[in-house]
Amino acid sequence: MVHGRNFAFSVADATLVALCDPQEGARNEAASALGISTAFSDYRDLLAFPGLDAVVIVTPTRLHCQMAVDAAAAGKHILCEKPMAMTPGECETMIAAADAARVKLQIGFMRRFAPAFQELKARVVAGQVGDVVSVRSLTYGPSVPQPWMYDLAVSNGPLAEVNSHDIDTVRWITGSDITEVYAIGGNYRSPGARADFPDFYDNVTLVAKFANGMQGAISGAQGVKYGYDSRCEVLGTKGILFAGSLRTTAVTACTEEGMSSPVIKSWRDLFIDAYLNEDKAFIRCIVEDTVPEVTGLDGKRAVQVVNAGNESIRTGMPVKIP
Repeated sequence: MVHGRNFAFSVADATLVALCDPQEGARNEAASALGISTAFSDYRDLLAFPGLDAVVIVTPTRLHCQMAVDAAAAGKHILCEKPMAMTPGECETMIAAADAARVKLQIGFMRRFAPAFQELKARVVAGQVGDVVSVRSLTYGPSVPQPWMYDLAVSNGPLAEVNSHDIDTVRWITGSDITEVYAIGGNYRSPGARADFPDFYDNVTLVAKFANGMQGAISGAQGVKYGYDSRCEVLGTKGILFAGSLRTTAVTACTEEGMSSPVIKSWRDLFIDAYLNEDKAFIRCIVEDTVPEVTGLDGKRAVQVVNAGNESIRTGMPVKIP
């Protein structure tokens, strides 16, 4: 619905003409909220709708590959939410399909479009902290996992669902690919998953080695309850940079009741502008016929790290990435 509202009301050069959802209630509610009359239960009927130029894929990860391939075959430009797919092989299939059809394929790493993270990147490029030594990125979310996420064969776990953004952020900031990871995970807040899905984790820590010699660290958590927490730290040879804040304002109150500051409750609050900028960039690359700012290769690299991280959790060993 974040994307839907953007394209319905806020993105120039774009008109939301149709939507698709297999659940009738959700479909009708969305159509009413977005002010459109055309809604489908099958995405293949959507792809055949006259006058459709582009699609946004926001389904669970395991469905992305086939939907993207079908959209490309229908000649539609594609904005695909993260994680791009379940495996690097699926990512390659999606990239090849888009290339063959000469359509744009953009991946939904919206933090690249958030003003604070863009400024962080610009300061790194400008050399404000000298040569980058290490990058740390974290995402702690308040919501509990959906039941389907417990099965790592279906969801790829929190490294995919939560930390895909962090993986892309550290790649983007360093300008280098991750070549080796070591990860540990544990289930601390999801007791309902322990019996049937003993390999599920809702808390994860991953350390990374980069091709250019830099170091990286990623932390992820689900169900933290206290708020939505997304931050990035860049340590250089001449200083350190921070982006992101848990607090909604810069004001902290100290009274006889104690110290307090309101916290951000949802990613919808923290990154609402980033999603709008991302959607505008998607339309811009179509209209101007330019390369998307976040490509299928960026999506594939993140999936490679997710898969390697999950393998490291399973084996207890570092995993090298080709």
